[in-house]
Amino acid sequence: MRKITTVYRFKDYDIFLILCVLALSGAGVLLIGSAGPSYQYRQLAGVMLGLLVMGAVSIVDYRILIGHGWSCYAAALVLLFGVSVVGAISGGAARWIEIGPLRFQPSEMSKILLIVFFARLFHDFQDKMDRAVYVFFFVGVLLPPAALILEQPDLSTAVILVWIFLCMLFMAGLGYGIIGRALLLGIPLGGAGLFLVTRPGQTLINDYQYRRIMAWLSPQEWAQDSYQQRNSVMAIGSGGLWGKGLGNDSPLSVKNGNFLPEPHTDFIMAVAGEELGFWGCLMILLLLALIVEECIRIGLKTKDLSGRLICIGMAALIAGQSFVNLSVVTGLLPNTGLTLPFVSYGLTSLVSLYLGLGLVLNVGLQRSPFLPIPPR
Repeated sequence: MRKITTVYRFKDYDIFLILCVLALSGAGVLLIGSAGPSYQYRQLAGVMLGLLVMGAVSIVDYRILIGHGWSCYAAALVLLFGVSVVGAISGGAARWIEIGPLRFQPSEMSKILLIVFFARLFHDFQDKMDRAVYVFFFVGVLLPPAALILEQPDLSTAVILVWIFLCMLFMAGLGYGIIGRALLLGIPLGGAGLFLVTRPGQTLINDYQYRRIMAWLSPQEWAQDSYQQRNSVMAIGSGGLWGKGLGNDSPLSVKNGNFLPEPHTDFIMAVAGEELGFWGCLMILLLLALIVEECIRIGLKTKDLSGRLICIGMAALIAGQSFVNLSVVTGLLPNTGLTLPFVSYGLTSLVSLYLGLGLVLNVGLQRSPFLPIPPR
């Protein structure tokens, strides 16, 4: 086994990525202070903790973690199973575990652990990506964590997990023939599934999920369930080009009138639209795009497939979750409950994202390709 390089050069550190993350997190702290002042200091503490975690992880060879990929998979399953056993119920869903005053959401950390696991798995089978039997094996490995997340229930996180899996599978070299057959099968099945879940009396999804889909399809008929998204669109539109000002006390504000539930989490972008306007929202979108672009750039630069897949997995996570969140606040998708990366309040999500970016930074620090380290 080759010796692992542990001495890094500071000039190889991706300072630009760190600055983008800091700027985006700073914007999040300011917006949370306006949307829910009591959460601002906790979010700031989360940013500081996340920076420490990112810095520590970035100087630990990512291949050590890759070498224990199956252990990461087991840890993710244990965390998700723990939710079904001792999960704290909030809003009709059991997605959190409480230990004394601490409360965390295991599915957020599980996404990072599963990215590491998929990177190891696809690396080990990279020469068999054009064989359908192995693709079925990969899907079989994906099903347990996805099923545990669906049980919470948390459909949106399960969808993001599948999205990450597909992006990493494609970058690992999945054959185009398999992709074509999957699309031919998946598109009709998706259409049939949407038709079935919108039928009255259906039992495929929970009642609140059914109401959210119907509110998206027929907002006027389901006005009581669509008011959050309608008010979000109203808030964004009322901000104009320059916004009403951060933390303004205007009585005409949608946020100040308490017409926007959960403004510090799922609908933080509506607060940005109302208070910072079009240009403020554009800056947030630009920072998100730059972070995703940097993850992809680092991934494409490395010659080690497992390192490349970690970067692609993180890019897929941030891009996919951002797309869904922004689509929800603008009414393009049903309400999902997904937060906006680095901007919305949520300490588990924030620290997990920083941890994942620490792995990306370490991939960028490597100067030579290595195979994953076998577990001891």
